[in-house]
Amino acid sequence: MSHLEQQLNDSLCVREKDSRLRRLVIDDPDTIDFSSNDFLGLSRSAKMRNDYLNELNSMPQILGSTGSRILTANSKYVEDLEQYLATFYQAPSALIFNSGFDANYSLFSTIPQQGDIILYDECIHASVHDGMQHSRAGHLIPFAHSNISDLKRHIDMLKNTQQNIFVSVETVYSMDGDVAPLTEIVTLLRSYWPNGENGHLIVDEAHGTGVFGDHGRGVVQQLNLQDKIFARLHTFSKALASNGAVILGSETLRLYLINYARPFMFSTYMPFSGLALVKTAYKQLESEETVKAQKHLNDLIRHFRETISLPSVGKLIPSTSAIQGIILSGAAAIKTFEEYLNGRGFRVKAVGFPIVPKGEERIRICFHAHNTVADIDNFVESIHQFFRIYYFQPKV
Repeated sequence: MSHLEQQLNDSLCVREKDSRLRRLVIDDPDTIDFSSNDFLGLSRSAKMRNDYLNELNSMPQILGSTGSRILTANSKYVEDLEQYLATFYQAPSALIFNSGFDANYSLFSTIPQQGDIILYDECIHASVHDGMQHSRAGHLIPFAHSNISDLKRHIDMLKNTQQNIFVSVETVYSMDGDVAPLTEIVTLLRSYWPNGENGHLIVDEAHGTGVFGDHGRGVVQQLNLQDKIFARLHTFSKALASNGAVILGSETLRLYLINYARPFMFSTYMPFSGLALVKTAYKQLESEETVKAQKHLNDLIRHFRETISLPSVGKLIPSTSAIQGIILSGAAAIKTFEEYLNGRGFRVKAVGFPIVPKGEERIRICFHAHNTVADIDNFVESIHQFFRIYYFQPKV
């Protein structure tokens, strides 16, 4: 083993000792899914599959993208799709990226000008962090999670700056599943800059897409705030069972990203088959089946929270979204919890440090429109059994 290989192996051994080593595991398709982001169940929908195949058959013969979009991969098909998405989301323009990571990285590495200031929720996506680190912003300032008072405290200190101030939030946070106080944030920014002069809000709707709002349009439109947001990001890879993301904003924002966003300029673009899947997914959102799926999903979430009962050692994260979580402090403890539930036929994943803070290790639970009430009842009973076995078993 070379010196480098030994260094890499030593780092992996440290993670393994701390019960933090990740390995790729092939999920058993026979388990009950409480892990994936397939919130609406579209990835297993027969209608989605048939509509997708029909869309493929109606497309140009070329399936691959053939190159970067600024070279050969632009087409009437993708431009029509972007116009469709702009209309669907009531936005001036739309620009599709290969992934949500690329979209966030592009926004935050490209848009802030020299010396600008970014205020970001401390629980923001890793892709935002990477984008900010490669930006020209002069200051990157975290504020306490969804804490309006802390955000106001920072803005008070910056209100006289001539630099642009960007505020970065998610609508639904990926680890806690809680919903941002978006109306309060918009009101706060407008109290300093009534016409949006210096304060610019960027909202990541990754986990709100498909689940919140009329036909899954997200939290922003549910609250009728679409005209007060500088940029919105919707990903296709969660509730929409597709891949990629779209950035919504002004025509100027779109053109600037086309000219300066490196992931957009220097990556082979999404193939036609991927664009067709995105279009098919949005057609599903416009159907009445989505309304029924959203209602069923919300009924399951309420049922879970009404029936679960945890001892003091476990903590149910407060959430009304499809993302739920049970905190059980310690990497070894949460791994045991995961293995127990997996062994009972439930697909869940343990999430530990550094994805979440030490002491807040958790089982991340995702509910879906394809889950049933019986699935929830059996899952809850297995959770109760775990705590009875591992925390209340009498000592011999």
